[in-house]
Amino acid sequence: MSNQDQQPPWGKKNKPQTPEEMVAQLINKLQDFFSEKKPGDPPPGGQEPPKPPASPFAAIGKVLAVLVLLLVVQGVYSSFFKIAPSEVGVILRLGKYSRTTSSGLHFKIPYIDHLYKVDVEKIRKEEFGFRSRFPSVQKSFDRRRYDMESLMLTADKNVINVAWIVQYRVEDAYSFLFKIRDVRQAIRDISESVTRRIVGNMDFDYVLSNRDLLAASVKQELQSELNGLFPENLSGVDIGTVQFQDINPPDPVKPAFNEVNEADQDMKRLVNEAQETYNRVIPKAKGNAKKIIEEAYGYKSQRINNARGETTRFLDILGQYKNAPEVTRKRMYLETMQKILPSVESIYVLDKNQQAPLPFLNISSKNGLPAIQSK
Repeated sequence: MSNQDQQPPWGKKNKPQTPEEMVAQLINKLQDFFSEKKPGDPPPGGQEPPKPPASPFAAIGKVLAVLVLLLVVQGVYSSFFKIAPSEVGVILRLGKYSRTTSSGLHFKIPYIDHLYKVDVEKIRKEEFGFRSRFPSVQKSFDRRRYDMESLMLTADKNVINVAWIVQYRVEDAYSFLFKIRDVRQAIRDISESVTRRIVGNMDFDYVLSNRDLLAASVKQELQSELNGLFPENLSGVDIGTVQFQDINPPDPVKPAFNEVNEADQDMKRLVNEAQETYNRVIPKAKGNAKKIIEEAYGYKSQRINNARGETTRFLDILGQYKNAPEVTRKRMYLETMQKILPSVESIYVLDKNQQAPLPFLNISSKNGLPAIQSK
């Protein structure tokens, strides 16, 4: 028996083999569905029978069927969603928090779950006292019309112009979206309040000279205020950096301020010069004074040692003199003359019976000996 004999009596069913054929077949079915012709109608050219009146319920049913089909297709398409690596997804089910999804492909119930995407790695920035004209170009900003943000009063009753930046990122996406109505405005209000309070407790010169310390204090106070006003950090943000761009006096008082700075610089220069002179002269004077004191101590020790030596020598001679007075006296005389005679040019021997000088030795002083004469 052949293959044709095994086919059913209604013939072979043509199935689409390619996607194009499937799309074409679907279009044909939709055309037949919306067409008013029936499968048993005669071919074109023949005489058509009179058409029965169309029912309005049939057209409404077709429209509803198309709407249901579109809703189903849209529901299937919206059931799957993708979260970028830098984002998280917050799912609300019938308006109530359901879960937070990480990056990747996920599924949600269509028409019941609602998705909110939040970039948690993006660094958000709030500017105070100025606005950047072009975010990609540094040092291009506009400070006009922002004096109400930047002008502050210091502890010593001076006015100062402060411009700063607060950078933060989202830490808790659900709290960031739903716990506070306007997180950005809350950060701006609290940051301005904290900065004004800290600057108001500092002197003008201290604010100008301690920009980094001021930024650290504002950052700590700002995060503390956010955590205090919204327990458990319901604001959902983490303060990353507080940076002061510019701290200057107001424009009307800048000339006077510059003169004060010049005077202050001159004062510091004079103080440094005086300090340099002090460091050069005072140590030298202290060294000379110490030298004189040490020399005095040395002279004192020398005189004391000499005195002690002379005393010991005198006592030794006294002991010898007591034992042999004549011998000791003659020895002392001879030792004294031995010391004196080399420096004497002439020696005179006095004799009361002699009437005229009588030289005993005609020895010139060139030989190192004095000339001896008698009178």
